[in-house]
Amino acid sequence: MAAAAVSGAKRSLRAELKQRLRAISAEERLRQSHLLAQKVIAHSQYQKAQRISIFLSMPDEIETDEIIKDIFRRGKTCFIPRYRFQSRHMDMVRLASPEEIASLPKTSWNIPQPGEDEAREEALATGGLDLIFMPGLGFDRHGHRLGRGRGYYDAYLSRCEQHQRAKPYTLALAFREQICAQVPVDEHDVKVDEVLYEDAP
Repeated sequence: MAAAAVSGAKRSLRAELKQRLRAISAEERLRQSHLLAQKVIAHSQYQKAQRISIFLSMPDEIETDEIIKDIFRRGKTCFIPRYRFQSRHMDMVRLASPEEIASLPKTSWNIPQPGEDEAREEALATGGLDLIFMPGLGFDRHGHRLGRGRGYYDAYLSRCEQHQRAKPYTLALAFREQICAQVPVDEHDVKVDEVLYEDAP
């Protein structure tokens, strides 16, 4: 598929998925989020991971607060994204506690994250990551992911490959409404190792 065709296909699928996500009720969002938190907690990759990166949810994403609390309960190390919007650069910086989230400044997307000037431990500078929870708008069963079009995670994963010996395991968290027959991809798109959703095998 030519690059222009892929980007057109992505654009129209993004619009369709945003519509699907808007239709999910608050109750249904929490029901699926709780169910996925249980799946994550029972997952062998999660259980053996010590250094974990997880996103703080936007309203149209799986709610991650239950998983974040469990990460700290188990004494694992938790990192969250810090986006630099001008440069499309993202770091994974250390979160001190689940309670800290409430006091973090909000970005223009209304996501809490540590301020750009605040010194924080960055995952790749101190030993890399074992597990990365991946957000996204849509996924297919082959692990193809449709992001929001800015490429933050694809770029970060290629930095992981340069900085650490073993690649982190990537686990996407999705509503079942986000599972597509086929996600259009180009050569820059990085597949995720596993997509977790309600009816996932």
